[in-house]
Amino acid sequence: MSAIDGLPPLRQVIATHGLSARKSLGQNFLLDLNLTAKIARHAGDLSASDVLEIGPGPGGLTRGLLAEGARRVLAIEKDARCLPALAEIAEAYPGRLEVIEGDALKIDPLAHLTPPIRIAANLPYNVGTELLVRWLTPPEWPPFWESLTLMFQREVAERITATPGSKAYGRLALLAAWRAEARIVLSLPPEAFTPPPKVSSAVVHLTALPEPRYPADPKVLERVVAAAFNQRRKMLRAALKGLAPDIEDRLIAAGIAPTERAEQVPLEAFCALARAVAAG
Repeated sequence: MSAIDGLPPLRQVIATHGLSARKSLGQNFLLDLNLTAKIARHAGDLSASDVLEIGPGPGGLTRGLLAEGARRVLAIEKDARCLPALAEIAEAYPGRLEVIEGDALKIDPLAHLTPPIRIAANLPYNVGTELLVRWLTPPEWPPFWESLTLMFQREVAERITATPGSKAYGRLALLAAWRAEARIVLSLPPEAFTPPPKVSSAVVHLTALPEPRYPADPKVLERVVAAAFNQRRKMLRAALKGLAPDIEDRLIAAGIAPTERAEQVPLEAFCALARAVAAG
């Protein structure tokens, strides 16, 4: 499919505007509009939602989201070179695309969005994990977003969706599972991108739960999980000894053997431990 909207194919857009991908910005452009439309469909029914997109680049996914019926798209782009290409898309979809130039880590998009809100993005590799953690750890829950449909390096996608007992299981998996339903919905080889990255990629779809799966204070849970996985090869009684002098008793109270290692402990037990630690 060379076009989904009467606009030029992406290779032509990139050539016209001189948009070679920049490694410093974590850019790898996805040029196949069939694929960008497929990613947009994985985001669900967009007709009644505003969509936040981070790092649209030349606008492949942007076009997919709009062609699939997104009510409105807010695209945040750091690379000023991409703005003329995005302006052409805005012209083709009057009133449905707003582009903000700037750093997604520093911009509050909420003033520009009307709920319900979904987030869909081929995230720049260098900020993807940080943005995900922010979206999963807001001060209040439920968050401003209903779902996240995000492209990551395959290894990161596996860490987000990992289960206890696997090497990929850790802080990201626990953060995601505590407050969301997360699954990998699409895998992409390096050659799908320009330039091809050294690794495969995958799209993860996360749906926000109305409330966390198990009760726990977010800050205490984060502290417990960070301490447990910072020394993941140690038994928990050693890895967590800095949290409380009687940590063995608290582990037992939470139903966790003190000799267990972090990667064996399910989310429910970590939440029970966070409650035991918070109890003082």
